[in-house]
Amino acid sequence: MTMIKKKRFISEIEAVCRQWLATGPKNLVKKDAVCLDFSKNIYKVRSELKYAMKNYSMEYYFEPFNDGKVADWISTSHDLQQSFGVKDFLVIAPQSASGVVLDAPEASKLLSAVSIAMSNSSSLWPAFVPVHDPSRRAYIGIQNMGTIFTRRFEADRIGSQVPIKLMHLEGLYELFVSKFAYSTVDLSMHLFKVHFRMKLTYRTLPTDDDPEVQQESEFLESGRHSEFETHNKIQWDDDCPWSEWYSAEDPVKGLELLTIWSERTVDTSLVMAELENASPLEADKWFIFPNLSPYLETSDGSTIGFASQLRLLVNALDSSLGAQFMEDFVSAVENSGSDNMKSSAVIPPPTVLDRVLKDLFHEDAEVKLDFADAENKNSRAIKGAPLESLFAQFCLHALWFGNCNIRAIAVLWIEFVREIRWCWEESQPLPRMPTNGTVDLSTCLIYQKLHMLAICIEKKHQENKEHPDVGDKKTSPYIEGKAQITKQSSSLLEVTEDSSGERDSLTARNDLGSHGVATSLSNSEQQNFASPTDTKLSEYIRMGSAGVVGSTMLLNSCQQMHAPFTQDPPLMTEDMHEERLKAVEAFGDSFSFSAQLEKEILSSDMSAFKAANPDAVFEDFIRWHSPRDWENDDNGKLAVSQAKAGEVSKNEWPPRGRLSERMSDHGSSWRKIWNEAPSLPAFKQKPLLDPNREGEKVLHYLETMRPHQLLEQMVCTAFRAAADTLNRTAFGGLKLMTSKLGQLYLTMASTLKSLQRNSLSVDSEIIEDLTRLCVIFEHVEKLLTVAASLHRKFLQAPRLSEAIFSDFYNFYLPKMGTGSGSHDIDKSQEFTKKQQIMAREKEVVASMFTPPTANQSWRKVLSLGNLLNGHEPILREIIFSKRDHVSGGYYAGSYAGGYPQEIETYRMYLCGTSNDLRVALAVASCD
Repeated sequence: MTMIKKKRFISEIEAVCRQWLATGPKNLVKKDAVCLDFSKNIYKVRSELKYAMKNYSMEYYFEPFNDGKVADWISTSHDLQQSFGVKDFLVIAPQSASGVVLDAPEASKLLSAVSIAMSNSSSLWPAFVPVHDPSRRAYIGIQNMGTIFTRRFEADRIGSQVPIKLMHLEGLYELFVSKFAYSTVDLSMHLFKVHFRMKLTYRTLPTDDDPEVQQESEFLESGRHSEFETHNKIQWDDDCPWSEWYSAEDPVKGLELLTIWSERTVDTSLVMAELENASPLEADKWFIFPNLSPYLETSDGSTIGFASQLRLLVNALDSSLGAQFMEDFVSAVENSGSDNMKSSAVIPPPTVLDRVLKDLFHEDAEVKLDFADAENKNSRAIKGAPLESLFAQFCLHALWFGNCNIRAIAVLWIEFVREIRWCWEESQPLPRMPTNGTVDLSTCLIYQKLHMLAICIEKKHQENKEHPDVGDKKTSPYIEGKAQITKQSSSLLEVTEDSSGERDSLTARNDLGSHGVATSLSNSEQQNFASPTDTKLSEYIRMGSAGVVGSTMLLNSCQQMHAPFTQDPPLMTEDMHEERLKAVEAFGDSFSFSAQLEKEILSSDMSAFKAANPDAVFEDFIRWHSPRDWENDDNGKLAVSQAKAGEVSKNEWPPRGRLSERMSDHGSSWRKIWNEAPSLPAFKQKPLLDPNREGEKVLHYLETMRPHQLLEQMVCTAFRAAADTLNRTAFGGLKLMTSKLGQLYLTMASTLKSLQRNSLSVDSEIIEDLTRLCVIFEHVEKLLTVAASLHRKFLQAPRLSEAIFSDFYNFYLPKMGTGSGSHDIDKSQEFTKKQQIMAREKEVVASMFTPPTANQSWRKVLSLGNLLNGHEPILREIIFSKRDHVSGGYYAGSYAGGYPQEIETYRMYLCGTSNDLRVALAVASCD
């Protein structure tokens, strides 16, 4: 009965094997084969069998896309492939808790049955059975190699108390030779032709063993941390741009170096002793790959960084919808009796708040205001604030203030606005904001308002400085205007008193859109200024002249035209432009659109032009202000060309020409404004910008803005500022990283565009879009830390840095764009791609393995040899093999045909460390 069961069991194995052989590897992949987690090229199929009341599983492992070669040292291969040098193989094991055959007779019977079945099906696959305790990873196996030869396998492990002899290459060599040499042979004297290959793995010391980190812990335990934390570099990213806000975990925890000795022939154990003392620099090939931090495999926001805080800011935006004032969030939580609400809306103590405000308003007074330096070329597509500006820094602080909940933001904003009002009332400069220039309408409205306020404070400060008796009292527009133009008027007086009339620059109008633009004139064009020495009365009453305009003559008097000093056009923020446009639309068509929009500026310019040119007429103003509306006569090509060049001499006076059609109408709006404009120089005019009124309007806006309006602009600015901060990272100009950052900016601009329309509603999908944007930001942030870490470690070998990052980028790219949960990422896939090191790069890589200190190496037993700067290999893998020619050898016996080729009769694979050794032996014999 037992024999019948065994035959049935053998036939079942044979049937399964025949089916797999007939299907073929490539078709098996299409059907039910499963790819192994650690390798993309190794598949397996499984079948269940039953024998003697026990259930067994038979698994077939194969590589459908292999070229027939056995896996090399650096390939990702199965443990049995590496141990026995096989390609495709079978594993038969019981379906039990241990998964191994504990009984030796049962293992022998099982292997015998498999061998018969494989022979009947003409299969040359090796078959393995796991035996003994699972922790030993022990196997026995067999392979039919044709009609004559059989190969047998055996593997076992010494988990502790490895004999000292087996810790050295000499002892391992003698162990291998003992498998085929007679026991009476003196192994040290006899010459055996043994083939030898070796791979040593080295690993840099973990970060926890860094002496600086240990020193830091000692300081912190003793309570002495204030000066040490500030002046000692203890973190890998201390000089990275993000280190001001958080310290990132080094994504490259260490480096693993593989040194490979190619196959060579060894004939004595003395040669092995010499090899053990050889330097790893003598190895034939070097390969390296990074040990990456596990946090790269998660995407649940648990890692602290800009992305995690941006998620919290998006949540705060969601909470702000529907509220009226920021103060409501503070009072609502204080009046709430819910402990959960209070615990989730914690704000830091006042000391932290004071430190944040001090950093914003009282430190870095000389901060560089060249905002363009920190920007990516796509940064301005995001309607936020420049990185170094006051509002951008506020947003970055808000990300880390408390847990970035809506209450913490409300408290910080209220105190922020109070500090701004103090600056206004005390006429103190607004830090981190420019005090000149025009308002940039591509930025967010809060930044525009703060820029406007900074300019108003500067003008107010100048007024108080020139009129100290006035103090903070509001003055008349004329005094304000005179204070505005003091420098211009003083320059004018210098010019009228100087008979030489030399000036560095003069202002001139080109057209309607060029108000306030200074045009440089040469010294030869500056010879005719208003001077008391002139004979005509008009010269004595000329005021506000900035110099003559070339050789242009006035129409009604034979005098040269003077360009006036003019007021700068009034600064307007985006909402002011919108209000003005609405007012124009409501006013009607009695004035043209452009004329109404520029009426105040036109009136000021006309008054200044009249003061500088007392005898001027409306046509003269048009010739200076809007030359396109003056048509020269066509009498003579020379006259026309000279008129266009503005070079009409006194002999050709009066200039010939006429107004354009739109200006010739006596009822035109421009002529009406000209007739009504008084003759006043710029410093006597009412200023176009009232700093007191505009400053109070800005403060009113900041103090009364709706919470969602604040959070919308904070989100846009925080994303832009965080990206601009990361954009400053030095990563060696990796093109893939540069491209990814550019894509991030474009994605942010597209997603954040909805916030810039002020159309956010409670049911809007923008919150979900922003959450997805945070996931994308997190992926890019992680990529950037990897790029920065690799760049720092391979400063002297940039090729390696770029190659390793490119491999990691291609490995990580499929993970990007997945959901926000960590379950979306396959953790079984690990980055193991290895890069070969060039000969010229070996010294650079070797220098990364700094000699360990006594504290770092106290527990290490230096017994394996082949030290690299004091580092012993963490893993040593050796392959011994012996080859014989079949013909003429005892393997062939009396077989007439013989085998001319060489076969591997003995193979031993050894893998381990000083306290753990695994041995796998394969022996081919003639049965």
